[in-house]
Amino acid sequence: MRILLVEDDSQLGESLEAALRLEQYAVDWLRSGEPVRAALASTPYDLLILDLGLPGVPGIQVLRQLRADKHRLPVLVLTARSTVADKVDGLDSGADDYLTKPFDISELFARVRTLLRRKGEQRSTQLLAAGISLDPVERVVSFNTEQVVLTAREFAILEILMRNAGRYVSRARLEEGIYSWGEEVESNTVEVYISRLRKRFGSSCIETMRGVGYRVPG
Repeated sequence: MRILLVEDDSQLGESLEAALRLEQYAVDWLRSGEPVRAALASTPYDLLILDLGLPGVPGIQVLRQLRADKHRLPVLVLTARSTVADKVDGLDSGADDYLTKPFDISELFARVRTLLRRKGEQRSTQLLAAGISLDPVERVVSFNTEQVVLTAREFAILEILMRNAGRYVSRARLEEGIYSWGEEVESNTVEVYISRLRKRFGSSCIETMRGVGYRVPG
C-alpha cells in the first residue's frame, strides 16, 4: 500500500513518515500543496494524508481540486483546526475522515486501516490466479488453500502482479510499488523478490519475458 503524506511541519512529517514505514507502508512526503496534483497524476496511491495548514496552496483547496478532478482517492485530513465548522467544511469538501492534532499514533493507524479497508471493499477484494489467493485488505495470502506468510515487499510485488494477471508488468512498475521517494533502488531487488516468490509458490507461478517484465498467468 502506498501513501502520500502532505505535511509542512518537518518534525511531525519525519515522525509520521518513519512510523508509517514501520507499519510496512510505502510513503512519499510532500511539504506543500503545490506538487500534490502532479504527484497523484504520476503515481498510484492508496491513501492521501493531508494537512490543511499548508504554505502556498491551502490543504482545503488541494482537497477541493482533487474532488473536482473526480479523483476517488481516500483522504484523511490531519489538522490542528478542531472546531465543528472546520470539520464540517473539511468533510463537505471531500475528506473521508478528519483527525485533529494532537493525536495518538495508534488512532492514526486505525483510521488509515479503516480507509484502506473501505477502498479495498470497493474493488474485487479477493485476487485469484495460478492457485494463489490474495486478500489485499486483510493482507492474507494462500496457496492451494494453505496460508503463506510473506514479507511486506513480497506481498506488494505479488499484489501488483495479481492485479495485472495475464499481463506483463515492468520491473520499473514493480520498483515503484515497493520503494518510497528518496529510497535507494538496488539494481537486483525485484529479481530477488521474484525468486523468493517462485520458491514459495512454484517456478511456474511467475513468468518472465526478457526486456518486458513479469506476469502471473491469468
